[in-house]
Amino acid sequence: MKIEAGNEVVVERPPAEVFAFLADAENDTAWRPGVLDIARVSGAGPGAGARYRQGVKGPGGRRVDADVETTAYEPDRLIGFRGTAGPVRPEGRYELAPADGGTRVRFALAAELRGLKVAMAPAVRKTMAGEVGHLENLKRVLEG
Repeated sequence: MKIEAGNEVVVERPPAEVFAFLADAENDTAWRPGVLDIARVSGAGPGAGARYRQGVKGPGGRRVDADVETTAYEPDRLIGFRGTAGPVRPEGRYELAPADGGTRVRFALAAELRGLKVAMAPAVRKTMAGEVGHLENLKRVLEG
């Protein structure tokens, strides 16, 4: 069973600035409230192959491992990533495009649930919708 979520927003900042902020996943704690901690553990810097140890809020507020790896990196255009730890390992992407002097940012997530994990579908759908919904926070942080 495939679960997907997506959202987009226009940030009144140039694509290069938005890209640089998103490319360093250590900035996620500034705009994604579900991220408790994140640190790069491999890779010389942002870019394809960079790996991050990440903890997110799970059921009851407890920390759940949700490590990620950058899988695509096209400056000012695209950042792709995939989960490498945790009960659900989504794939995601940020797609950026110029928009009226700012940057249109699309955030998309997808997860394939199989076997017993299909029972988690409603919770996963809700969590993923919340994650992509936080793009408004990104806009506030970058424009603030």
